[in-house]
Amino acid sequence: MDNIQRFEEEEDSGYIKIDRYNEDKIAAVADHYKDILGQLGEDPSREGLVKTPERVAKALQFLTHGYDLNPAEILRSAMFREDYSQMVVVKDIEVFSMCEHHMLPFFGKAHIAYIPNGHIVGLSKIPRIVDAFARRLQVQERLTNEIRDCIQDTLMPAGVAVVIECKHLCMAMRGIQKQNSVTTTSAFTGEFAKDKTRAEFLRLITANLH
Repeated sequence: MDNIQRFEEEEDSGYIKIDRYNEDKIAAVADHYKDILGQLGEDPSREGLVKTPERVAKALQFLTHGYDLNPAEILRSAMFREDYSQMVVVKDIEVFSMCEHHMLPFFGKAHIAYIPNGHIVGLSKIPRIVDAFARRLQVQERLTNEIRDCIQDTLMPAGVAVVIECKHLCMAMRGIQKQNSVTTTSAFTGEFAKDKTRAEFLRLITANLH
């Protein structure tokens, strides 16, 4: 990312806050949000709103920082040769993304499995690629396929399974206003196209094993 500024602030508790952002982009987006506040009938110079355009610009840059990440490189950074050919499942991965239609959040959990074919990957890399794709303007259907395809094309496993369950604030806060609805999407390759393998995966992600 060009022109990145990094700030560290140590609080009394010892907590260190780190913000990274593109200063030029922040200024440009903040200017637009100042105009938007005025169009909404607010006074952008009001005390509570003076810094709001900059805060929103920083928040949006964080929420879309996945555009600056290469998910395949994330996986390749921790690939290891290993003679293991059974299912590897990482479930209950927190997902936070932004619907590209209304720019409102959707959030939930992803459950991912793959069957190694000569290579395994560091387990932390799977949640990292979920974040890399989720931190973009998205639709849940595309997000599901992108995660599946990245793992399949990079690791070349015998199969990949992805299930994502999310609540969408564009449905809960506006439109149909159904607060308790959950959207589930799935994508499978290879061995997971077989009923028996897919059923085992679905059993594992719904079982309370921990």
